[in-house]
Amino acid sequence: MKDYAVGIDLGGTNILGGLVRADGSVQVRKSIKTEVDGGLDYVVARIAGLAEELMAGNDVAAVCVGSPGPLDSETGVVHDAPNLNWHNVPLADLLAEKLAVRVFVENDANVAAYGETWAGAGRGARCSIMLTLGTGIGGGIVIDGELWRGVNDAGAELGHATIKYDGRPCACGINGCIEAYASAPAVALRMREAVEAGGESSLRADILAGADVDAEVIYQAAEAGDALSREIIEETGRLLGIAITNYIHIFNPDVIILHGGLVNAGEMLFEPLLAKVNELSFEASLKDLRILPSGLGGDAGIVGAAGLAFARAEDIS
Repeated sequence: MKDYAVGIDLGGTNILGGLVRADGSVQVRKSIKTEVDGGLDYVVARIAGLAEELMAGNDVAAVCVGSPGPLDSETGVVHDAPNLNWHNVPLADLLAEKLAVRVFVENDANVAAYGETWAGAGRGARCSIMLTLGTGIGGGIVIDGELWRGVNDAGAELGHATIKYDGRPCACGINGCIEAYASAPAVALRMREAVEAGGESSLRADILAGADVDAEVIYQAAEAGDALSREIIEETGRLLGIAITNYIHIFNPDVIILHGGLVNAGEMLFEPLLAKVNELSFEASLKDLRILPSGLGGDAGIVGAAGLAFARAEDIS
């Protein structure tokens, strides 16, 4: 096995890249703006340029890009990435034309989950599940060291587990998804609704004035003693606990990892979440289960992409 792989975490705003050793340690990390307005060819050139910078002078096994959107991990075609304005883009082939190594493409939530299992909080787990709590709720499942993608790369859409059949509308078109309750925008919306319904909060004036009060501001207010903000965060934990119980009963994992900014709420989020999981889950399912915050944080995407680059290059060779 070669000494290094390059992992790329592609987002609509930033492209993160890392030169990663075979033990999962990040040797070099770089970040550049995506600049989506430049168009497809321009963004592909930026990804390739970043990869070349990271590869320079190093013995690299492969490059793997964690991309948003439904995609085909075998062909490297990104079917739909709205934040990038991409549709059926053969990303692996476009990058392979510019780089002198193999290029692979995987779903961004999947690579982060793989990174946590390979070198993070889920290291050594037989079955790990990761939830990314951000603008949406993504997910990834790793079983016996292998990503579980489903039959056509459409699996592990954990944010669209229904927790209330007649609940809030989700952007996916279904009602009651956990994403419609516990994503960062959903937390902000629930706080706004609570204030508009008469709830008292230190954030009330800002919210009623139309200020952009996001999930991080709500968490900070809760930490500072705002009771309504704390109630919203704790309720988010309970709602996540309901969804997580479903994953527990289906997969019987030994670790579930939460990733994203909301995890910074700490015990305020985790305590009600764990209480709900303990209330609803089968006793046998809880015996060897750990529910943990991310161990890699913002590096999960680049580490996971590099880990998959190593693994897929080894499979091919």
